[in-house]
Amino acid sequence: MDRVPALVAFGRALRLRCPHCGGGPIFLRWSRLVPSCPVCGLGLERGEQGYWLGAYFFNLMAVETLFTGWVVGFLAWTWPSPPWDLFQIGTVVLMLISPFAFFPFSKTLFLAFYLQVRPHTEEDFIAPHEEARRHPRGPRR
Repeated sequence: MDRVPALVAFGRALRLRCPHCGGGPIFLRWSRLVPSCPVCGLGLERGEQGYWLGAYFFNLMAVETLFTGWVVGFLAWTWPSPPWDLFQIGTVVLMLISPFAFFPFSKTLFLAFYLQVRPHTEEDFIAPHEEARRHPRGPRR
C-alpha cells in the first residue's frame, strides 16, 4: 500500500478527515472518533498502549504555542503599559478553552504523523464487526 504524502495527510487531518483517504466524517461528537473510516475502513481507534498519549502531546504543544503567541503578541501590542487584569483574564479564558477546541485536531494530526512514521498495513483496514444475530425462529420468508 502506498504512503500518502505528508502534506496531504496533514491537510486532511486539519480538515478533520481521514488522513489516509480524506473521507469522513470521522467524528461522532467533538471528542468522539468513529472506530474506522467510513470510506476506506482504516482503523482510527488504535488499541496500542500509549497511542493516544501522542495525541495528548500534540494538544499540549499546540496550547503551549498558542500561549506563547498570546503572551508575546499581547505584550508587544500593549507595551509599555499593558493592562495586567485584562491579560490575566484573557490568559485564563484562552487556556481553559483552547485544549478542548484543539482536541479533535490533535487526534487527527497525530494519526497523520503516526501513519508517516509507521506506514499502514492490511491489518489496519480490518474493521471490527459483530456477527449478525439470527432470529430464534429462523430467517423470515
